[in-house]
Amino acid sequence: MRLHNKVTLVTGGGRGIGRATALVFAREGAAVAVADIDQTAAEAVAAEISAAGGRALGLVLDVASAVSIEQGVAQVATWGGRIDVLLNNAGITRDARMLNLTEQQWDAVIDVNLKGVWLCTRAAAPHMLAQGSGSIINASSVVALYGNFGQTNYAATKAGVIAMTKTWARELGPSGVRVNAVTPGFIATDMVGTIPPKVTTSIAERTPLRRMGQAEEVAAVYLFLASDEASFVTGSVVQVDGGLVL
Repeated sequence: MRLHNKVTLVTGGGRGIGRATALVFAREGAAVAVADIDQTAAEAVAAEISAAGGRALGLVLDVASAVSIEQGVAQVATWGGRIDVLLNNAGITRDARMLNLTEQQWDAVIDVNLKGVWLCTRAAAPHMLAQGSGSIINASSVVALYGNFGQTNYAATKAGVIAMTKTWARELGPSGVRVNAVTPGFIATDMVGTIPPKVTTSIAERTPLRRMGQAEEVAAVYLFLASDEASFVTGSVVQVDGGLVL
């Protein structure tokens, strides 16, 4: 198994890509801490993993809160004895045209998608540095590469995630910790489900593979980056978008 005995922490693990990744990590032998602001969702995924014979912990984590993160990461380290993989997957949208974007909408997305990634990494990285190994995977987005109408705040955070990824790869690499980012395109999840059907149809038509992606297809890339197969991969930005940015 590709993640045998690795202790992994997945934020936003209660649904969508996070849920799919938690299940894949568990099937590949990882002990999975499923973190989500929705306690019911986190515990449901953890229970699903346990029922299949895996090892999982469901916990409430507010990635916009330093206190919540510090407590959650400490709980995971105690539960697992170490932290091998951190997947910074949690994210939200608060879409509006730039001129209509409120400060509240801006702050909410910045706090979760950008500040939250930094806070989680700041809390987990010392455990990886102490053991001399680790993989940090940051969820960016295809919109970080080309922008998107009505997503000033979201695109800004996802572009920032790429910049942080490259910076941390330089800072943490000498100690054996790898840091990479993934830029999913439009994936068939609840978040994309809020987009009007005519828009998603147009996106699919502009995608060379002519369809939306599936959460499991992103999870497969996360699995590779988490595994020792990616032992010489750091500072990379992997596009999983069906060729949308071509």
